Amino acid sequence: MSDNNKVEQAIQKPSRIKAVTNTVAWNLFLIFMGGLLFSIGVKCIAIHHGFISGGLFGTGMLIYYFSNIGSSSLWYFLLNIPMVWLGWKYLSRRFVWYTLFGFVCTSILSELINYDLGIQDPLLAAIATGIFCGAGSGLIIRSRGSDGGVTIVSIILHQYYNIRMGQSTFAYNFILFVLGGLTVMNLDRVMYSIIIVFLTSYIMDYFAALFNQRKMALIISEKYEEIAAGIFARLHRGATFLHGTGSYSKQDRTILLTVVHNYQIKALEEVVFSHDDKAFVIIENTFNVLGTGFSSRTRY
Repeated sequence: MSDNNKVEQAIQKPSRIKAVTNTVAWNLFLIFMGGLLFSIGVKCIAIHHGFISGGLFGTGMLIYYFSNIGSSSLWYFLLNIPMVWLGWKYLSRRFVWYTLFGFVCTSILSELINYDLGIQDPLLAAIATGIFCGAGSGLIIRSRGSDGGVTIVSIILHQYYNIRMGQSTFAYNFILFVLGGLTVMNLDRVMYSIIIVFLTSYIMDYFAALFNQRKMALIISEKYEEIAAGIFARLHRGATFLHGTGSYSKQDRTILLTVVHNYQIKALEEVVFSHDDKAFVIIENTFNVLGTGFSSRTRY
């Protein structure tokens, strides 16, 4: 078998970890844990300070504050029913089933959890809520599903009208906070709720990309063939030869391009500099890498 065929088979062969993380059971587990963390944030912290979390759950909280009927979890469940119908009509069945499981889990867990964590300072409470809600939402998104609500509408608007998801979510939350400020919330609570939404978005992006971020390396060296062989032998990653010309020397050069996991950076450095201690290496963060050996395209 040729070396090229060995490289191709090694890249295409899924790891045991990847085989597990692609299963339905793993995705359902992520949705459950995400719903649990989100429920802790809204029911153990936010609701005891009169905050709203943004999105459809925040809408349920606002309706509960205003009417004192039912619970925020019940309103969240009811508001999600038409959202799931929209998802069923415009998005994939897989996404809708995961979303259905997600919002049902979140509704039940948030209904059952009523413990007060006892955080007295409102700023610390807002920060803690943002961390819990962001971590929970990020895990749910990692499952290739959602917890329903505004996320479904945002995805539909993005796919059909190219409206960025962040823009539609921001517009919805802006209207929600204005309504909250005009009805049952004072300005201080509105500002704390904005902090929650900001932190939730930031932490959610972090958790969503936690196991998906990769490093792209550009390596300039005269020993590019030895380095490429070393990358495959030790890191089991492929590489691509790019051709460039030095702007000063006008000499043709071969540039090595490879993409590795975050934890492989030190090993990559050892491979490169063990062959050429004068090599020039550029390492860049990549938010997402799609293709053989990495992540597959997310379909909603």
